[in-house]
Amino acid sequence: MSTVLAEGQNTHAKPERVLPVALAAMGVVFGDIGTSPLYTMKEVFNGPHAVPVTPDNVIGILSLVFWALTIVVSLKYVVFIMRADNRGEGGIMALTSLALRTNNSPRLGAGMAALGLFGAALFYGDGVITPAISVLSAVEGLEVATPAFRPYVLPISLAVLTGLFVIQRKGTAKVGAVFGPVMLFWFTTLGVLGAVNITRHPDVLRAINPVYAMDFFANNQWHGFLALGAVVLAITGGEALYADMGHFGRRPIKVAWFGYVFPALYLNYLGQGALILDDPTAVKNPFYNLVPDALILPMVGLATLATIIASQAVISGAFSLTKQAIQLGYSPRMHVIHTSEREIGQIYVPNVNWMLLGAVVALVISFHSSSALASAYGIAVTLTMMIDTLLAFVVVRALWRWGWLASVSFLILFFIVDFAFFSANSVKIFDGGWFPLAMGLGVHGLLMTWKRGREALAERMRQDTMPLALFIQSMFHDIPLRVPGTGVFMTTAPDGVPRALLHNLLHNKVLHARVVLVNVVTEDIPCVPVCERVRVEELDFGFYRVFVRYGFKDDPDIPAALAMCADQGLPFELMESSFFLGRETLIPRKTSPLTLWRDRLFILMFRNAHSAADFFSIPPNRVVEFGTQVEL
Repeated sequence: MSTVLAEGQNTHAKPERVLPVALAAMGVVFGDIGTSPLYTMKEVFNGPHAVPVTPDNVIGILSLVFWALTIVVSLKYVVFIMRADNRGEGGIMALTSLALRTNNSPRLGAGMAALGLFGAALFYGDGVITPAISVLSAVEGLEVATPAFRPYVLPISLAVLTGLFVIQRKGTAKVGAVFGPVMLFWFTTLGVLGAVNITRHPDVLRAINPVYAMDFFANNQWHGFLALGAVVLAITGGEALYADMGHFGRRPIKVAWFGYVFPALYLNYLGQGALILDDPTAVKNPFYNLVPDALILPMVGLATLATIIASQAVISGAFSLTKQAIQLGYSPRMHVIHTSEREIGQIYVPNVNWMLLGAVVALVISFHSSSALASAYGIAVTLTMMIDTLLAFVVVRALWRWGWLASVSFLILFFIVDFAFFSANSVKIFDGGWFPLAMGLGVHGLLMTWKRGREALAERMRQDTMPLALFIQSMFHDIPLRVPGTGVFMTTAPDGVPRALLHNLLHNKVLHARVVLVNVVTEDIPCVPVCERVRVEELDFGFYRVFVRYGFKDDPDIPAALAMCADQGLPFELMESSFFLGRETLIPRKTSPLTLWRDRLFILMFRNAHSAADFFSIPPNRVVEFGTQVEL
């Protein structure tokens, strides 16, 4: 079988750097899955489809947890899917772009793009539920210390969550330095607590045998199938291993997972199972009942810190995903703030931050407890995992050129597991599972509306655009007054004349000595090498066309890009240049290619989009804007 990668650049770390990078990865990659022991076993035996507390059921659940972690996280993501990287980047957007490269059918390509975009949209639902359920489950440990703390659990959780979102604008550079060591200590604590309690019932170690998982289904049948809706909580966060691959590389994540995180996690699950077998009343909160009474309060503090780190990873992921969506043309421009001068990936998107905070607060107030929130958790994650499997099948078959037998075997194995988890979670829809689905559908609707609206607007602009060649040819007969300096015009149609240029000529009756038409293209790769950033074409009468290429993780900076043009015969001086931008006012029309609701929604989004000058890093004092009305 061929194992061709998509020009991966970050797949292998240098051997001497693997362990330090693996430590750093613990603080970002494994936060979500690393805090799952707080609530997984509790929900299995206390949730809406609670499993009776019997020795056979405890061993069966432990076996299911082990094989879920093995098949879904270890095999599917770490061993297979993480090999599919887009120049070192992972995540569903990277996987979608790889799948699209193998496709020659426009209809099939549009379907795969919509599927991948829906999976990305579901991430926002996960970005709301993960902080809420993680922090709530950590703070609920106070109830184990003493019931007197019960009235304070909700206010403390809300205070912690609000503080987490408020500090986002400060950036995570300083706090991020301690994420790795804290999570290393967290996983060590999980492993030690589990190992100590395994001595109560060493026979829990037999749960590794898959026969006990099959016996659990045979004995519990439909009830046992529904229990998968709680077991899936053990693998939430598995997709993050792939999504964060670009930050750390495949090998450090693989080393951290197999060498430390997986063993520590499962030791803790085994310890909780042994504790339940020894004392069935501990099932009310098996995680905190593992902890000696004198250490419960410090453990609550450590767990809260771990859940904050897990939540931070999800929030940062939402910021990064939003930036990628903006670059790829699926989202209107938003204000993106870089919180670190050294790390380009550390960004803050205020609009997304406050949207997530509002949704998280509403969720916590509505559901009140982590157990209630567990009903909403899992369905978005499992649906994303199913989408990952379908897209990965396209990649392994068409890009890696696996044979049909191997490819179909890959699809059947992982899709059956994913579908089983999704089906078990689908019964939660009316108990709260509707929330992440509704949020994912809403975000997907917004993203698709913007994409289709931009396409309709571009087509409308093309219809009304004068061909550039004809415009330049007309200058042989009627030469306008030329003034010193450079006029820079942004254009989406490099073969047409920008409206701003026509308006400038109509109203000011002049053209600059040099006219530069800049066309920006965002590629479906993370970063475009600097040497491939710009391409210059010299035309007649002092006209130039400049093609600027960016990846979806690059930061557009047009003045910097134009400064690179000197090597291609176009010297650029910022203080001698003026940037002319068009500001369109959209007016709906009856014959619009968009449906009425999508047309109105796109116009609303367009009006609230962030300034093009700020987005392209153009100094405001060098910008001239011309307004125009466009019937969409």
